[in-house]
Parts: sequence; structure tokens; C-alpha cells
Amino acid sequence: MTRQVLVVTHESREEAVVAGEEACQALKAAGLEPITDMAQASPGALELAMVLGGDGTILRAVEITHGTGVPVLGVNLGHVGFLAESERDDIAEAVRRVAVRDYTVEERTTLAVQALRPGASAPERSWALNEATLEKSGRQRMLEVVVEVDGRPLSSFGCDGIVMSTPTGSTAHAFSAGGPVVWPEVDAILVVPISAHALFARPLVVGPRSVVAVEVVRWSTTPGLLTCDGRRTVELPVGSRIEVRRGTTPVRLARLSQAPFTDRLVSKFELRVTGWRGQPSPRGG
Repeated sequence: MTRQVLVVTHESREEAVVAGEEACQALKAAGLEPITDMAQASPGALELAMVLGGDGTILRAVEITHGTGVPVLGVNLGHVGFLAESERDDIAEAVRRVAVRDYTVEERTTLAVQALRPGASAPERSWALNEATLEKSGRQRMLEVVVEVDGRPLSSFGCDGIVMSTPTGSTAHAFSAGGPVVWPEVDAILVVPISAHALFARPLVVGPRSVVAVEVVRWSTTPGLLTCDGRRTVELPVGSRIEVRRGTTPVRLARLSQAPFTDRLVSKFELRVTGWRGQPSPRGG
């Protein structure tokens, strides 16, 4: 049976195009069929998506494959590449591992997002692997919002925006906004205000069954813009409301390494661990 691999690259970067061609040649040599368009996929034949680029390209591949169950394997050509599993120099080894099915698949939580605008008969729906971000659409004034958790109002304030994130996205936009790093296996939703003018506007971590809502209050002089994973946007006039809950369709990421998340943090962020001696050995009797 034909085994197909979708190859996704950052098409505007020459390095990515060259790496994509190299990956396609290696896949063919290993007996797999590389394709570059989902329309080329045969029923039941598409086994995996191999992505060559940074986290933005990986998120594009996740969008392309969303709902198909096809796992995504990232090969980092960017700077941090937190979602990537391999590096540029390891393409041949990554292809070899794929060819012999020497990889595991990890499911990551997503967010289901809906936005209801004034006068609309139905909400506009979207989703995110990393985060759904509500930001002000103009520079001059703050965005006035009220935050609700599980149907109860929590706090209202002016801000530049709010990031609602999965644990996977805790190292992305939420991290830049001052949110905590959350291990991927934690089932939760993060709420991180951006430059909020309020005493109680700290990052929140709520449970997986909670529903987080944010309303652009009617006296706000600034409309908002909802962005999911930096790719899908919805304009939100004053009086709009967004609701975020745990998604029902996870994203599947292919893993080549079983290294713990702590090691990934240290490697990707180049954290200093000088002085660590490890767990002491038991004393002899």
C-alpha cells in the first residue's frame, strides 16, 4: 500500500525550499511518496505531515491537516522552533525514522473559539492549538473588556489585549505576555491579560471544563481583533463577545524523542543549569 507524506515548507524562504526538496528526495529513496498538496492525498494513504520551517509553518501545517488525524512532524528551520521535533541537519535521520515507523504520536489540547458580534444571528467559530488572542485594533486607546469564567463575571479593565492559551501555547504569545509555562500534559486553559490597567489582572489557569468569555464592553471606544494561532482573524466591534473552551479535536504531533518537557525548555530557551548536581545517591549502610 502506498505510504504518503505531506511535505510543508515556508515557500518564501530559499533555505526551506531547498530543505523541502531534500526531504522529498529522501522520502522517495525510502520508498515513501512525498506530496505537497492535500488534494494529492489518496484515501487512507496519508501517514504523516513533515514540516520544514519555524513554528509559524508548523501552525500552517496543523491548519491544513486539522480534523484528519494525520500527525505533524516539525523540522526546525526557525529560531526557537518550540513545536519542532528535529533540526535542519537531521532531515535524513528523521525520514529514516518515519520510514520504519519509529516515532510516537502525542495528542495536544486545542481551543474551540466562538465570537458573537452585535446584530449577528449566529456566532463565528474558529479554533486554536496555541492561543486565541483578543487585541485592540487601534493604537490610541485601550480595549475595555470584562472577563467571565463559567458564566460569572470576574473582572473588568482596560488593556492592550488578552491571550487565552492552551498549555502548548504557554511558551508562545502567552509567555511573551508574562504568563506561566505549563507542562503539555496539564489539562487547563490559560488567561493572560496584556498590559492591563487593573489591580486584579494576573494570569489565570482555569480547569479544562471551564468556559472563558471576554466581552468588549459597550462603552469601549476601541474595537477588538480576535486572532487564532496568528492565522485566522475576526474583527470584533464594540459589544462583541468571545467564548473559549476546550476543543473536542486534538492536534497530533509526531515525536522522535522521549526527552521530558524540562529538557526541551532548557534546550529551546538555552537556560542555564550551572551548579546542578542531580539527585543524591543513597548513602551506603
